[in-house]
Amino acid sequence: MDRLWLGFGAGFGLVGVALGAFGAHALKAQLEPRMLDIFETGVRYQMYHALALVLLAALAGQLPEGPAAWAGRLFVVGIVLFSGSLYLLAISGVTWLGAITPLGGVCFLVAWALLLVAAVRG
Repeated sequence: MDRLWLGFGAGFGLVGVALGAFGAHALKAQLEPRMLDIFETGVRYQMYHALALVLLAALAGQLPEGPAAWAGRLFVVGIVLFSGSLYLLAISGVTWLGAITPLGGVCFLVAWALLLVAAVRG
């Protein structure tokens, strides 16, 4: 399981850096400042949780697999829902996409709570 989380973390980190550069250079002239801020929030949270996945991979052997595995799954789903919806919202301007973002945020919160449970049990 540790290689899986490392792979996801590294992949999301790679894509996060690429999207950050894309936003800072290509989108800066294309988006209004509010939409660029939304895009950058997606990048920031993607990077936070990519690093969380790398940390989870590093600690996987020391944590109970059940809560830790679910934390990893929810970090991945959270990145897709939270950051993905913000990217699409910023680029498309379709406001209903903002309704998806809190679902990703809930995934992040539950994942962090499960990581806490794994730490206490471990």
